[in-house]
Amino acid sequence: MGSTFLSLHYHIVFSTKERRPFIKSAWRSKLHEYLGGTVRGLAGIPEIIGGVEDHIHLLVGLRATHCLANFMQELKKASSIWAAEKHERVFEWQEGYSAFTVSWMHIEAVRQYIATQEEHHRKTDFVAELKSLLDKNGVKYEEKYLL
Repeated sequence: MGSTFLSLHYHIVFSTKERRPFIKSAWRSKLHEYLGGTVRGLAGIPEIIGGVEDHIHLLVGLRATHCLANFMQELKKASSIWAAEKHERVFEWQEGYSAFTVSWMHIEAVRQYIATQEEHHRKTDFVAELKSLLDKNGVKYEEKYLL
């Protein structure tokens, strides 16, 4: 086979430090745009970005040459510097992140899920949401690291 064919999509979730409600609605869409531009600058494809005041969801397409840990380090670093300079002086992201692979057949469902984050979080807090995502994706975790 003379070419490489792939479909690598990731649902990525991470929160603000101590889950502080830093991401105000007045500038949230600008943060999403900035994250999308950063993803493109890192040679990824931003499918959709959404979230609420204390966390972000991204659906991104990555290349086989990407190292997820390096990609996430650069994405979080650039966006925290941008947010601190432009909007929230003490802005920081939490350490770590959650990332789940998404099959092509489930892209639209994940996209819809991310698009409706504000509505979703009127009923569910971040920790409950994260537990659900971890459980649905078969990820083992210790409760103490979610609090």
